[in-house]
Amino acid sequence: MRDTRRTRVMLSILLTIALALITIDYRGGEDSPLRGLRGAGEAVFGPIEQLSASVVRPVGNVFDAITDAPGERRRADRLERENQRLREQLRARRMDADRAAQLDRLLGSAGLGGYKVVPAQVISAGQGLEDTVTIDAGSRSGVRPDMTVMTADGLVGRVTRVGPATATVLLATDAASTVGSRLEDSKEIGVVQGAGRRGLGNRGATPLRFQLLNANAPMRPGQRLVTLGSQGERPYVPGVPIGTVERVEQAHGSLTRTAYVRPFVRFTTLDVVGVVVAPPKSDPRDAVLPPKPKPSPTPALAPGPAPTLTPSATRRPRSSKSPKATSSRSPRRDRTPNARD
Repeated sequence: MRDTRRTRVMLSILLTIALALITIDYRGGEDSPLRGLRGAGEAVFGPIEQLSASVVRPVGNVFDAITDAPGERRRADRLERENQRLREQLRARRMDADRAAQLDRLLGSAGLGGYKVVPAQVISAGQGLEDTVTIDAGSRSGVRPDMTVMTADGLVGRVTRVGPATATVLLATDAASTVGSRLEDSKEIGVVQGAGRRGLGNRGATPLRFQLLNANAPMRPGQRLVTLGSQGERPYVPGVPIGTVERVEQAHGSLTRTAYVRPFVRFTTLDVVGVVVAPPKSDPRDAVLPPKPKPSPTPALAPGPAPTLTPSATRRPRSSKSPKATSSRSPRRDRTPNARD
C-alpha cells in the first residue's frame, strides 16, 4: 500500500475513533454502552489470543532461558561460593573452639606440674622411618633441642631439631625412644621404650613397653607411670604422665618382666601441644596424673518373696526309735467292805 495523503487521513480517523471508544468504555464502567461490543470482541478474538499464546509462550520461554542462562549461572556460582565460605567459617569456628579447649586443659596441666610451656600446633607428621611430628614453634619462641613436649593428657616426646619457626618432635612411641619412668604406687623406677609404628593404630597393640630396674619389684596391671626426669631436666622433666600398665609378661628363662603400657596421649590425633621451656622448681611427683577412675558399684540383689512354710514343714519329725510301751493296767480301784462281812 502506497503512503498517500488519503491513507494517512483514514488512519488518523480510525485512531481517533478507537481512542473515543476506549474513553467511552472506560468511563462507562459496568454500565458502558459498548459492553456488548466488548463482549463480542472477546468472544471472537479470545480463542485466537489463547491459541497464539499457547504457541508463542514456549518459544518465548526458550528464548528467555537462553538469554538468562549466563545470569543464572553466575548467580548459582555466587551462591555456591557463599555457601562454601560459610561452611569454612563454621568449620574454623568449631576448630578454634576445640583448640581453645585443648589449650585451656594444657595450661591447667602445666600449672599443676609447675611447667612453663610454649603452646604449639602440630602441622605435619614425619614420613620417614622415625615417629616424628612438626610443630609451628621454633627458636623464635624459645624452643630448644632436648625439651619435653606434652599435651594436657601426658607425654608426647622430645624436641630433636629446631628451626626459626618450626621444630621436629620425636614421639615417645619411636623405637629409639627411651624414657626414665616411675610407678605411681611403689615408686619403683624403670625405662619406657617405644614399640614403633606397629603399635600405633593397631587394635590390641600397645605402643609402649616398660621394664623395672628391680626385677623382683611388684608390678601389676592398672598401675600408672610418670616421667622420672633427666639430669639437668633434659630431655625430660619429672612428673609428666605417661600411661597405664595393661599387662605384664615374663619370658621363659628371663629374670626381667615386660609391662605393656597404654599411653594417656592419643598419638594419632595430636593437635595442640606444649613445649616445656622451663622445668618445675620441685618434682611434682604424681600431682599431674588424672584422678583414678572409681570402680563401678556392684548391683544389689533385689529382695525376693519371703518363704512360706507348708504344713509338712511345720510337722514335728518322728523319732527313729519307737516310743516305749506304756502300761495298760487300769488304775487301782478302792475296795469297799462287803456287807456280809
